[in-house]
Amino acid sequence: MTSRIDRAPFPKPLLWGAAGLILFALALVGSVRLGLIVPVRASAEQYREARGIAPLHAVDLLFEDAEDGAVEVRLAATGQVVHRIPPGAQNGFVRGVMRGLARERRQKAAGEEVPFRITLWDDGELTLTDLATGREIDLNAFGRTNREAFLVMLPPDARAQAEGGAG
Repeated sequence: MTSRIDRAPFPKPLLWGAAGLILFALALVGSVRLGLIVPVRASAEQYREARGIAPLHAVDLLFEDAEDGAVEVRLAATGQVVHRIPPGAQNGFVRGVMRGLARERRQKAAGEEVPFRITLWDDGELTLTDLATGREIDLNAFGRTNREAFLVMLPPDARAQAEGGAG
């Protein structure tokens, strides 16, 4: 027992309309991705280069878990401890950022021995770059307090310059 609906063909104009809509969506997405409709945005590196923004200070650091649960921040070149985040400290931002970067390193099988770089730029920006993966985080985007959580890891003269400039 078949009904009339089972035997009726699907309307061809509706199929052509759906196919046209799908092709239009693909063409639109492709045009945006290629920069034909919306210009492709420059990377942070290209932006700085085009505007002549240079690094004022850069320091390569290693982050290590201490036996007491603290996080010790060491200069990569000398091993000197430049900052210590005590266990239970109210600064979860640094721990959260570093945990995320460590997870990305594990996914990409990048070593723990490669340092992270904190850079103060002459326009006041502060960035954290994972030298193992190439990922760069603009710390200014997270607000003054979170920026300062990483700023304390720079040498005193760099901190003074950052606090005197844009911040």
